Order: sequence, then C-alpha cells, then structure tokens
Amino acid sequence: MKKITIFIVATLSLLANDFNKAVEDYNKGNYIQALNTFYVLAKNGDAQAQYNVGIIYANGKGVKSNLSEVKLWYEKAAKQGNAPAQYNLAQLYHNSGESDPHAYEKAKYWYEKAAQGGVIQAYNNLASLYMEGKGVAKDQKKAFALFKKAAEMGDCSAQVNVAVMYAWGEGIVHDKMKAYENLKKALQAGESEASIYLDKLCKESSWVCQD
Repeated sequence: MKKITIFIVATLSLLANDFNKAVEDYNKGNYIQALNTFYVLAKNGDAQAQYNVGIIYANGKGVKSNLSEVKLWYEKAAKQGNAPAQYNLAQLYHNSGESDPHAYEKAKYWYEKAAQGGVIQAYNNLASLYMEGKGVAKDQKKAFALFKKAAEMGDCSAQVNVAVMYAWGEGIVHDKMKAYENLKKALQAGESEASIYLDKLCKESSWVCQD
C-alpha cells in the first residue's frame, strides 16, 4: 500500500491572508509559526487548516510527531469533506487494523469517502481490503474492479495490481496482453516494482513482450 504525499497548499477563505501566510511560513521552515496560525484557523473550523495541522504533527515538523493529534485533526477535516484528510485517516485505520477490531471497517468507510472526493489512490487501497477480506467479506472480483478503475485513472500501483490479477489472479479471466500493457504503463510512470512482474510475464509468455 503506497502512501501519497500531499503538500500543504493555500486555499481561498475569509481568512485567506492568514492561511497563505502560514503556508509561506511552512515552506520557509518556520513550522511553529505556521502551526500556530493553522491551529487558530483549525479551531475556528477551517477544514484545510485542520488537515494541515494534522500533516505537521504527522511529519513532526517543528513539533514532536503525535499520532493522537494527527488522528484528531484528520478526523475533524475528514468529517467536513476534506478528501486528502479522509484518505490519510483511512490509512491510519488501515495500519492499525491488527490492534483495533473495527479499524478495517473504518478504513473502508473513509477510503470510500476519499474516492468519492477524487483521491484516486483510495480505490487501490480499498481494493486491497477486498483482496484480503479485511473489514469486508473477501471478494476478489470486487477488488479487481476497484484496481481496474484506479489503474484506468492513472494510479501506477493499481496498474501493477490489476496486471498481476490479469496474469495470475484467481477467479479472473486471464489476459496476458492487458497485464503487459498495465505493467508497461506503471514502469513508464516510475513504478519500479512493475519490472519484476514484467520480467516474470515475459519469461512465461514471451510472445506478449514482442513489441
């Protein structure tokens, strides 16, 4: 499961000047000053500021990394519809699934919200839950459909995953050519893992790789 890096960005709001100044401070390395400004805005209900407070605590920029604060502020932003916060919150639950009996279910919920909000990677991670039967009934066909959707939208990790299923998946109609096409796309996008499966595919079915 790949984590996406979402940088702190400016937004338009009634307090845009303060917000943008905080973004400027953050980019200059004035993390405490940025955090203080974001914190005031976050306390006043600004979802993007809430997300940014979570990011600062997650990265330990100017403060000690604090998972409780991260989760608190991601959740506040997520409940207001901030899609990156929804995705990152889902990842927190996904990663704590072994210690929290309901974490995978919460991860599923927030991945679905993030996907609806336009975070492509959320489809890939949601698919992994269906592949492994975590928080949901195990369903490889559902996982395949989600991997395929994310792959078609350009997620290189999903392109690898859907290729593996096209080539070797259980309960899926195999299509070595589509596996090859997805692996090539992922490799061209910089996904090094694709080369491992591409080599395997070409050794097994050399005719596919003659282009």
